[in-house]
Amino acid sequence: MRSLADFEFNKASLGEGVIRISEIVRADFPTQAVYHELENLVSLAQEEISTAWSEERQLEKLLELFFDEWGFGACRGVYRLSDALWLDQVLQKRQGSAVSLGAILLWIAQQLSLPLAPVIFPTQLILRAETSEELWLINPFNGDTLDEHTLEVWLKGNISPIAELFNEDLDEADNAEVVHKMLDTLKAALMEEGQMEMALRASEALLAFNPEDPYEIRDRGLIYAQLECDHIALTDLNYFVEQCPEDPISEMIRAQINAISHKHITLH
Repeated sequence: MRSLADFEFNKASLGEGVIRISEIVRADFPTQAVYHELENLVSLAQEEISTAWSEERQLEKLLELFFDEWGFGACRGVYRLSDALWLDQVLQKRQGSAVSLGAILLWIAQQLSLPLAPVIFPTQLILRAETSEELWLINPFNGDTLDEHTLEVWLKGNISPIAELFNEDLDEADNAEVVHKMLDTLKAALMEEGQMEMALRASEALLAFNPEDPYEIRDRGLIYAQLECDHIALTDLNYFVEQCPEDPISEMIRAQINAISHKHITLH
């Protein structure tokens, strides 16, 4: 996983970072096809958007193209969360998560030299466009402009009834932060869906960012337990309990360790 640790996410576009981790987690990820479709969208946008226009007008036209003409938006009906994160699936179905839709929109905006940036808001990824005239906050699910009242309602409804909106909630995020958050969401989705081999690769990728993170090592141990790699699972789970003995979940992990150890004794 050294190649991922060496990848400079903050010097590449968010789309390139998302593609890089997708290649690592999913062996059949069609990298070239994804790049081709992204470049196709850029070409379509360039045909419709004049560089002579103001940044505000160019951004408005891009949002109109993306959500209205091209039909990108939130997933509908029954779907697997992982499918809403894979860029090839999102480009094909035109439905995705806030992060995957945001990554595609940011890719196009960057090629058009438009000032669009990601923001890790406490409830979801949003986009920030800061032009010479104004600051826009954009919902990547539908292109709607977000005001402070709407964001406060999101916080109170999803975080806490007494949650408040702070200026730092709207700060631009580094690409590495966004990729890390997306990878964590992808890992959780793959675990929930029982796709344990890919979940393991996602966990290993996360550990490339922080090799000694006890919570990530715990999750890797739980994945190894599902894969019946009991010796490695015990090593990871014991590490978590040693590092975080006061964590409320440690008692559950100790029970898991005992169950794995007992199974090992029973079998041998």
